[in-house]
Amino acid sequence: MLTLDKRVLNILVIIGLSFITFYWTFFIFHQKAQINIIIGVICIRIIASFLIYKDYSLSWSKSTTRTFLIKSIVYLAAFVVYLPIYYGEVRFALLASELFLYLFCINFLMYSYNYFVNKCKVVKDKRIVIYGAGKAGTKLGEEYRNSQYNIKYFIDDSKTLQKRSIDGIQILSKSKLKKIIQMQKYDLLVIAMPSASKSRIKFIYDELSPYFKTIKILPSLSEILQEKDYSTQLKDISVEDLLARHPKDLDKDKIENFIKDKVVLITGAGGSIGSEISRQCKKFGAKQLILLDHSEFNLYQITEELSSDNVVSVMQTVRNFGFIENTFKKYKPQIVIHAAAYKHVPLVEDNILEGISNNIIGTKNCIDLSIKYGVEKFVLISTDKAVRPTNVMGTTKRICELYAQNVVSNSTEIVAVRFGNVLGSSGSVIPKFKSQIDSGGPITVTHPDITRYFMLIPEACELVLQAASIGKGGEIFILDMGEPIKIVDLAKKMIELSGRENIQIEYCGLRPGEKLYEELLINDSDKNTDYDSITVASSTLFDIELLNKKIEELLVSEDKIKVLKEIVPEFNHKLN
Repeated sequence: MLTLDKRVLNILVIIGLSFITFYWTFFIFHQKAQINIIIGVICIRIIASFLIYKDYSLSWSKSTTRTFLIKSIVYLAAFVVYLPIYYGEVRFALLASELFLYLFCINFLMYSYNYFVNKCKVVKDKRIVIYGAGKAGTKLGEEYRNSQYNIKYFIDDSKTLQKRSIDGIQILSKSKLKKIIQMQKYDLLVIAMPSASKSRIKFIYDELSPYFKTIKILPSLSEILQEKDYSTQLKDISVEDLLARHPKDLDKDKIENFIKDKVVLITGAGGSIGSEISRQCKKFGAKQLILLDHSEFNLYQITEELSSDNVVSVMQTVRNFGFIENTFKKYKPQIVIHAAAYKHVPLVEDNILEGISNNIIGTKNCIDLSIKYGVEKFVLISTDKAVRPTNVMGTTKRICELYAQNVVSNSTEIVAVRFGNVLGSSGSVIPKFKSQIDSGGPITVTHPDITRYFMLIPEACELVLQAASIGKGGEIFILDMGEPIKIVDLAKKMIELSGRENIQIEYCGLRPGEKLYEELLINDSDKNTDYDSITVASSTLFDIELLNKKIEELLVSEDKIKVLKEIVPEFNHKLN
């Protein structure tokens, strides 16, 4: 059903402008012409074509040059059809002026709408050049439009094309590009010449590699369709694709306002969550990123990936108060995102003191230093395993939540964000299942009824930043993880996607501290926020002096499980 939306209003504006033009033309050419009939016919023609060609259903935000060209041809065809009706010099002039004004207005409005809707909101901090101004290159340019890459130039060997541009982006020769770039390396060169020979690709690479940090190539159609290259050229449907949920209320403007031009310290920056938060903070325009991790390899990887002048690597453990304090003194972070923690349930069960020391003491150190040095906002990454915990790891994270909620924070806003499993994180069930399938099986599942929540890492991290941006201090935010997934169903789906029918599933029993199902709320007294994907858990009061005393006792006590239960009464330790 046709509704009076913006596009209908636009068409009415065009009709009005057309009328003005008719009268203007009429008074210039012939003051006695029977213009009323002409105006009526033109009005009917415009509305009829608007309905027949379904202009109201056209997606202006998805329009391309081809769309505008087709619309112009359609209206020119209509002009030819209506020409006999407008026989005569004055009538022809009226029709011509109406037609060209209509075409001008419709194209102008569509171009304007297309530009503002598709205007990229991502910080474009990387420079890319596309070699090849043909169909592949222009299509690639469209794909990069909403990325962090700013397309600086197209390169083409055709001298005719070298004098032209694509959407305002110049097409240059190799020699001119080298003069422009000189000693400042650009981030990426993409060779978009699917039909180019291997020797040609090598020649381009040898000539331009000194001017780019990275060079990539668009494969040819024949390479993509070769059976031996399926695994590398075509993307199979993955279990991540099937389980991914995309929050509809993700507010990237809110996140950008929170992160942009701030000094951000991320602990555990080399881990699955920490590294993605580091990427997001860079994307949203952080002034400086302080990446802190005790793992040399993990820290090296994320530092190399983000390679930038505003990225600083600090190899430290959060357990050492003095070392961490030096970092706070030196870099004066405005935002601290604390992702450093031991998260694997069985490992922490076997290494209780290390789990307590890293998770509780490390978090306490970072919170205390954030308060001492006037950090604007501290964000604690928590877990669904902190809710009615059955293992040591979940209990340590619950104690971290209690400390975050009850410490005297002065001007520092301290918030926690609680969510479940993320797809593909290190040590998670999906990489384990993939490895077992590759080895021919069997897939080991602990229990036929065990369930877990899942979310993609990028989506979880964006929601973490969004929750942090709306926090005022003392909240525990809970991310909407969707419906829990049965692990055995996940295993069956992965076997199905692998195409291997001989993989068996074996049940090996629940591990120490493992739950059949995870929860996100301790009780049902959660509060809604402005976003459906984020809720707030009710606060839990705990005397901070008593909590500090119990934490000190926990470090020296021989019966650490007993002290953990005193701090978190709902802790029900299951050895399974």
